[in-house]
Amino acid sequence: MLPLRLRIYLAIFVGVLAVGIVGFTLTEGLTPLDALYFTIVTVGTVGYGDIHPTTPAGKALAVLVIVMGVGTFLSVIASVAEAVIQRREKEARLEKLNMVIGAFFSEVGTPLLRAFANADPNLAGVRDACRVAPSWGAQDFAALRGLLESHPYKVAIGGIDLPWLKDLLVGERTFLLGLLENPMLHEHETFTSLLWAVFHLADELSHREDLSALPPSDLAHLANDMERAYALLAVQWLAYMEHLKAAYPYLFSLAVRLNPFVPNPSPVVQP
Repeated sequence: MLPLRLRIYLAIFVGVLAVGIVGFTLTEGLTPLDALYFTIVTVGTVGYGDIHPTTPAGKALAVLVIVMGVGTFLSVIASVAEAVIQRREKEARLEKLNMVIGAFFSEVGTPLLRAFANADPNLAGVRDACRVAPSWGAQDFAALRGLLESHPYKVAIGGIDLPWLKDLLVGERTFLLGLLENPMLHEHETFTSLLWAVFHLADELSHREDLSALPPSDLAHLANDMERAYALLAVQWLAYMEHLKAAYPYLFSLAVRLNPFVPNPSPVVQP
């Protein structure tokens, strides 16, 4: 969508053109095409040559079009240039943010998602649908996105190695905190929410010294924290996979082989 300021200037500019075309058609007896040409020449300040105002009304209208049109025309040009620059800057920021997301999944996200998926009793019905393939297109990703967004995420905490999970997350707390401090995160609210969910889970685990003697009520609390992170992880993982498919096919190939939803994935390229 065009920026609001550019839309306003374009609307004014189109209005000036309309006034010029109608006005010069009536005052100078021009055809609509000649009136359009005359209006553009006037607004563009390129001077008059083959067509110029000859009547008092036409001259007055030309002055009005110059006063209203020149500034608006220049504003449109400036706004278009600014919008192009801002778009390129945003694309550059998003590309850097995708690099941050990639680092997150390499260090924390993929093993964490794999652990949660393996402990999800509800995943059996959709596990095969999560097998992202190199041949996938936009429709395939959209179909899986719909499944993941509506999936009833459940973590059977008995299937989670809590000491391993604590070591993973507490060991990466500095890394996670560094990601949270990244100023580019305001461009991606979903990923920010995911980081906070994972960081909160790490914080919860870090305050429990003995994970083998937790009461059922506390295990249920931890499972709820895991399910919150799990739901955000799954959807963000798919978005990241789709980005890799479009931008970095070689990284996508490895990510497909290490799919966290596939039991016992292998990085080895099979014949």
